[in-house]
Amino acid sequence: MGPDEYHDGYPGAPGQGLKDNAYTNVMTAWVCGRAVEALHVLGGDRRDELVARLGVTSREPELWERMSTRLAVPFHEGVISQFDGYEALSELDWARYRTTYGNIGRLDLILEAEGDSTNRYRLAKQADVLMMIYLLGPQEVLASLARLGYPITENVLRATVDYYLARTAHGSTLSRVVHASVLGRLDPHQAWRAFRGALVADLDDTQGGTTNEGVHLGAMAGTLDLVTRTFAGLQTRSDTLEFTPQLPPELREIRFQVSYRGHRIDAALNHQRLHLAVHPSAGGNDIQVKVASTRMVLRSGQEHDFRTDH
Repeated sequence: MGPDEYHDGYPGAPGQGLKDNAYTNVMTAWVCGRAVEALHVLGGDRRDELVARLGVTSREPELWERMSTRLAVPFHEGVISQFDGYEALSELDWARYRTTYGNIGRLDLILEAEGDSTNRYRLAKQADVLMMIYLLGPQEVLASLARLGYPITENVLRATVDYYLARTAHGSTLSRVVHASVLGRLDPHQAWRAFRGALVADLDDTQGGTTNEGVHLGAMAGTLDLVTRTFAGLQTRSDTLEFTPQLPPELREIRFQVSYRGHRIDAALNHQRLHLAVHPSAGGNDIQVKVASTRMVLRSGQEHDFRTDH
C-alpha cells in the first residue's frame, strides 16, 4: 500500500485498488534486499537462532532476493509514474481551482462536492512518489532502480521531482517536509521556500483551523530532521559518520549536537566550514568521519575544521 490518499482505484472503479504503485514496489524491493543482506551479515549461530525464532523457511530468502530485483516500476513521459496507468488520467485545471477556492489542500472534498473524484486526475495530496527519494536519498533510489532493471540517471529523478511538484496539493503538513528534503539534495535554491512552508504550518495555521485541534508534531520533527539530515547531510553508513553539507543560500549557519557510538559531538556548519568537536569521554571507540571527500579519525576530546566551500 502506497501513501497515495487521492487514488483508491482507477476512474470508474473506486476502491478497487491500483497496480504497481512506484513507492510500494521500490520500497518493497529495498526491504527485501536488506532482509537478505541482514542474514548474510549475521551468519552462523546468530542467523540460525533468528531464522528459527521467526520461522523463516529455507525458500523465503530466495523469494526475497527475487523480489528485490524483479518488481515493476512504471514510467511515462520520461518520469517515474505514481502507479501503472497514471499517464491515462486527466490533468487538473490547477489555476482555476486555486482561483476559485484559494486553499486547495483538501481537493478530495472539493471535487466530491462538485460530484467529481480525485481518482480521475494526475494529482497528489502529498509527495507520494518523492517519498522514496526522501527515505532512501537520490543515490540509493538510483541503485535500487538499477537492481530492478531501470538504470536511470539523476536527470530523470530531477524531472520526476519537478513533475510532481507541479501536481501536489500539499494537503498534508508532511508534504512540504518531504519536498524540502528532496529539493535540498537536488536543488538547494528551491528547498528554502518548502522548508519555510513546513515551519509555519502551525504558526500560521496554514490548513485553516487544524492547529486548534492539535499541532503537527510529525511535521515539527521533520523540520528538525531537515536541518541535520538534509542541510548538514548527516548520515551513518557502516562504521562512518558522514556529512555532505548542502546549506540553502538563505541559511547562514546551523549548530547541533550528535550522539554517536558513546560520544557526544558538537557540530557547527556554515557555507565555508564544518567544525566538529568531540566531548571528552571515558568510553567509546575512535570515530571515522567523512566530510564530502575528506576522511579522518576523531578521538575523544578532539576537534577539527573541514572546508565545505571547495
